[in-house]
Amino acid sequence: MSESDEQTPARNPAKSIAIGVVLLLLILAFMYALSDRLAPSSSRGFVSAHVVQIAPRVSGDITEVMVADDAVVQAGDPLFALDARPFELAVRQAEANLANTVQGIDASAASLVSAQAVVTQARTSLGTARTEADRTLRLEKRGIIPVAQGDTARAKVADAQAQLRSAEANLESARAQLGPRGADNPSILAAQAKLESAQYDLASTTVRAPHFGVVTNMTLAEGQFINAGNPALTFIDADAAWVTVDLRENQLQGIEPGDPAHLLFDAVPGTLFDGHVQSIAWGINPGRNVQGGLVVNEASNRWFEPARRIPVRIELNGTQDDWPRQVRVGGKVNAVVFASGTGNPIALLARGLQRVKSWFSYLY
Repeated sequence: MSESDEQTPARNPAKSIAIGVVLLLLILAFMYALSDRLAPSSSRGFVSAHVVQIAPRVSGDITEVMVADDAVVQAGDPLFALDARPFELAVRQAEANLANTVQGIDASAASLVSAQAVVTQARTSLGTARTEADRTLRLEKRGIIPVAQGDTARAKVADAQAQLRSAEANLESARAQLGPRGADNPSILAAQAKLESAQYDLASTTVRAPHFGVVTNMTLAEGQFINAGNPALTFIDADAAWVTVDLRENQLQGIEPGDPAHLLFDAVPGTLFDGHVQSIAWGINPGRNVQGGLVVNEASNRWFEPARRIPVRIELNGTQDDWPRQVRVGGKVNAVVFASGTGNPIALLARGLQRVKSWFSYLY
């Protein structure tokens, strides 16, 4: 054995392993931080859609239920019907009211014609009285007839003028009572509005699907009474579905609307779907209660506060027909967003991990 070999110290394997572990942890931490910027991912995604509580506009007894629970319906399909008899009676009453109003308008028109005739007669009488008075007053002035006859002639003119003013007042009153002619008459318009309202209420006794979608959580039965505005069943709009993914705030730095994404539905294991970021929520509820106008500061005993998560809306590429039929609203989704494209090494690694997750999704 040489002298140099004798001076070489023996390597400590534990130290080498510790250094290797530390380096590996640093590399993993760096890769984790880098992936959060270039290809953020989350398993806290779920399928979202417009969920509407269908309620009738009018109150009544349910006479027929046309759909079964969890049935697929088209826009305009009848869902259930209420007893229409009270509303049919209301329509008939409104029709009778409109007919009576029209008859009343016709009667008012006849009164207007009569009042106009009275005014014409009063004007004729006034003209005759003035003509006779002029002749009488000329004779009075010449002393042919006594003054008393002149006073009588003047009184007749004054009386004729008073009768004309009274007739004209009655004519204006008849015009005001009649109002505009024809369909523009306010009374007719009001009666027509009541009839249209009654007809609308009658049509509302049959509740229809607002869009193409699914009826769920339905517990209706014939004979059940339901009040207007009370939810009767749940309707899921199948024409509008998307994925909501909760990402940490520090994962949002590079994400922009339009960025590509990979989606893995638990309901469709082994298959990845392409999507894109549609929008990023502008705010969340921080959960701070306000009492008496002051914010309640809730004390925390945690070493590290959990990160706030912001909802990101992701839409599936294509149309609504491209959605897998196995997916349900509220179903779990694992998502990866490629904030810097799909060609960088981090994105390729994220795609590979997502593919592996899709295989394991058969098991859990």
